[in-house]
Amino acid sequence: MGNLYGVIGCPINHSMSPDIHNDAFKDKNIDGYYHAFHVEPDQLGESVQALKVLGVKGFNVTIPHKISIIPYMDELDVTAKIAGAVNTVVNVNGRLVGHNTDGNGYVDSLTHVLIKPIIEQKILIIGAGGAARGIYFTLAHQGCQDIDLCNRTISKAEELIMECPYENTSKALTLEEAELQLESYDVIIQTTAVGLHPNIDQKPLSLNNAKQSVVVSDIVYNPIKTALLQEAEERGLTIHNGVGMFVHQAALAFNLWTGLEPSIEKMTEIVYDKLGGTSC
Repeated sequence: MGNLYGVIGCPINHSMSPDIHNDAFKDKNIDGYYHAFHVEPDQLGESVQALKVLGVKGFNVTIPHKISIIPYMDELDVTAKIAGAVNTVVNVNGRLVGHNTDGNGYVDSLTHVLIKPIIEQKILIIGAGGAARGIYFTLAHQGCQDIDLCNRTISKAEELIMECPYENTSKALTLEEAELQLESYDVIIQTTAVGLHPNIDQKPLSLNNAKQSVVVSDIVYNPIKTALLQEAEERGLTIHNGVGMFVHQAALAFNLWTGLEPSIEKMTEIVYDKLGGTSC
């Protein structure tokens, strides 16, 4: 039997991770298998221990465990320390090392749709969870100064800004406040689970006040075009879906586990084929 890998989350039945990683194992002639594990929040500790006992070589971490898993790690890589969240775990001789490939994977994919350098953009991040943390801290680490955060619970956005170890001019906003001043942003990044399958009609806010040159990005990749991105497209705005981030962060995780570079192009094709869509 080959090495076992996986992903833990709640919900997890929407994940395309098994499809792309199992194909990459086959493509690289690696004897491995990747499985999706549904883990309830109150089962996280025992589930991580079970994966460790089973000798799982590596696994991904998704909503809602990216922050809460940290106490169960034996060590944190610098990427996880920067992000304050873990999305990839590597089993190194029985020690679980937490990494974060979300931030770098996301920024790599976003830059393909930007006209000017990312450090010159005024950015709004919707959400204050693990994904928001990874993206926010990575952007700040790369030199972005003008980043605001809005969240349903504003205190969580305020806490995230206070915890950011890099110089910034960030402000915390309610969703309502953010809606009123959308015209001031060059990039809007949606990092919550709002709009994720099966709740595909939900949107975190309205784009009524967004300027025409804005880039609207949503890290959700199932569906390919969330209700937010559909509204943006109807308004003629530039859109960026979650497939790019998903594929780039997955490729970085695969490399951490195997030392090999998977085909990002093939991973992307698999996701679009599974979801029945085409690239934005």
